[in-house]
Amino acid sequence: MNILESIILGIVQGLTEFLPVSSSGHLVLLQNLFGVSEPQLFLDIMLHVGTLVSVVIIFFKDIVAIFKKPFGKMTWLLVIATIPAIAVAILFNDLVNDAFTGMYLAFGFILTGIILTVSEMLAKRRTGKQKKGIHFTDAGVMGVMQAIAIFPGVSRSGSTISGGLFRRVDRRLAARFSFLMSIPVIIGAVVMQAIDLGETGVGDVNWLAVVLGMVFAAVAGFVAVKFMLALITRHKLYGFAVYVGILGALVLIDQLAFNVFFINPFA
Repeated sequence: MNILESIILGIVQGLTEFLPVSSSGHLVLLQNLFGVSEPQLFLDIMLHVGTLVSVVIIFFKDIVAIFKKPFGKMTWLLVIATIPAIAVAILFNDLVNDAFTGMYLAFGFILTGIILTVSEMLAKRRTGKQKKGIHFTDAGVMGVMQAIAIFPGVSRSGSTISGGLFRRVDRRLAARFSFLMSIPVIIGAVVMQAIDLGETGVGDVNWLAVVLGMVFAAVAGFVAVKFMLALITRHKLYGFAVYVGILGALVLIDQLAFNVFFINPFA
């Protein structure tokens, strides 16, 4: 992995981890379209650490408050929201691994577009007051949406925020809780990858590339979170829905008609 590839992957990982467009989907897209090789396991870990750093910095006060009350409501909300993703990762591990070949990428992007559109349409029709707090049922629904987003192309942030909108949670609050939900998931991914790394070894490492990739992932992640928190209160998510919808359609066309970048899932 050279320096330029690491920087590109870092920027893509950081931005798309927190924008409702799917980070895993865009990384798979990069690998297929531009021949950017799949990141080495150690680099992949450090890119995740970079995005983790960005969200920890922004929500540092919230995290400190959780540690001060380790058995408080927020801790249990995060536990409930994380359990579905753990269950899917364990029960459907082989299917998830197959999905990272890009076979189902088009459907993932299209599903994200549908989720974002439906959530905004339902939010518009509901005239009742938005909730100013997260309840356990809300955390459960957002957790189920996060579990679906394990598959590449399905946006984690988009799905979880949409889950909050389904439950009539205040838009900004839904976004904040969505980003807090990302912390245990990213930590879990890093731990699992670290276990694999312990078996395979680090191998040859371009340390400059790794450090730059991590830094760019952190900076891009910081920008993405700040951008989403500012945008979510004033604008709808339809623009992102159109973007991923078009992306999914283009991937599907290639899969069905040309097979230049992606394999046909029905072949």
